[in-house]
Amino acid sequence: MTSVVLMRRLVGTMAGALVWVSTCDWATACPFCTSQGQTLTAEVEQASMVLFGTLSNARLNPDDMDFGAGTTDLTIEAVIKPHEVVLGRKVITLPRYVPVENKEGKFKYLVFCDVFKGKIDPYRGLAVKADSDIVKYLQGALAVKDKSVAERLKHFFQYLDNPDIEISNDAYKEFGNSDYKDFAEMAPGLPADKIAKWLEDPSTPPFRYGLYASMLGHCGQERHAALLRKMLDDPQKRGGSGVDGMLAGYIMLKPKEGWNYLLGILSNPAHEFMLRYAALRAARFFWDFRTNVVPKADILNALHVLLDQGDIADLAIEDLRKWQCWEECDRVLGLFGRPSHDVPIVRRAIMRYALSCPKPQAAKFVAMMRQKDAEWVKDVEELLKLEAQPAKPEVSGVSK
Repeated sequence: MTSVVLMRRLVGTMAGALVWVSTCDWATACPFCTSQGQTLTAEVEQASMVLFGTLSNARLNPDDMDFGAGTTDLTIEAVIKPHEVVLGRKVITLPRYVPVENKEGKFKYLVFCDVFKGKIDPYRGLAVKADSDIVKYLQGALAVKDKSVAERLKHFFQYLDNPDIEISNDAYKEFGNSDYKDFAEMAPGLPADKIAKWLEDPSTPPFRYGLYASMLGHCGQERHAALLRKMLDDPQKRGGSGVDGMLAGYIMLKPKEGWNYLLGILSNPAHEFMLRYAALRAARFFWDFRTNVVPKADILNALHVLLDQGDIADLAIEDLRKWQCWEECDRVLGLFGRPSHDVPIVRRAIMRYALSCPKPQAAKFVAMMRQKDAEWVKDVEELLKLEAQPAKPEVSGVSK
């Protein structure tokens, strides 16, 4: 058993919630992007005022020993988000000591401020190169903020390959924070050859492969499938992130050939766990969003091959429970007690399925387990109740 699997077992035993995290609903985020945080556009919306310009004349306040006590001048070159406190002013004095070395004027600063009773409180500064497109990028984002999310994503797509890494990564975050339905609406109209070049470019960060490959699956032609197959066959690329997006893109472009390739991964226990897990995530994508490409019956058959693999069976069982596939009840319950599946995380997944399943054999199984270990069954029930509680919505990135 690999160290990765051992770690999964340990975490599952201690926390009891790993399976919920790994099978959470994708409806609120791009399924092929890494986890994202707050975007610059969202920060601009939250700030009272955002200015762009040059910092100079930093002065310490000798009577105040607090860190940053002093003042710094900001020469305003662009107003990203206006406020009446700076109307008509070209230079303002910020109540912060910000010593900067800016030889030859190579850097400019994006300054986020609160304004309270006419006083400016700068709480964040972002240094960018003087020739950065940050002003154009943010002003363009604000110009489309009231349009549909799909329309706004078109703006951010233009900046995914921007030479300013701050801009490029922020544009990627916008996709990562958007709903798939919005991404799917605009993706068919994207320039496939341009995206293909990004995937072929060795300087493209690997964490972007999933998003770009899924884009290609939506807008590409059958000839682009060869590129995705080449990436999937590359041991280095298939060993990193984004494999689920590559598989999804490949299947969308060549459904039969691509699905058989995915099945080949899932059905071989000798493949690394993370590779099989990526294939499972791709299968989930088609179940949740694209059954017009892969029928649900085929996806269920894919999960069947995972049920017999002890190191990943718990994830397949969780999917069957989430999808309410109760016709699989006998198959799932029959796994309980198998030597290859006799680990806490798999036993718990089976119990979660049984507690949720309306079949009489599931109720009989739960009753039997209550007699053997009532406290354990109660703990599993409590975790299910916690999972069922609706999460508080978080707004980040492209607003809904």
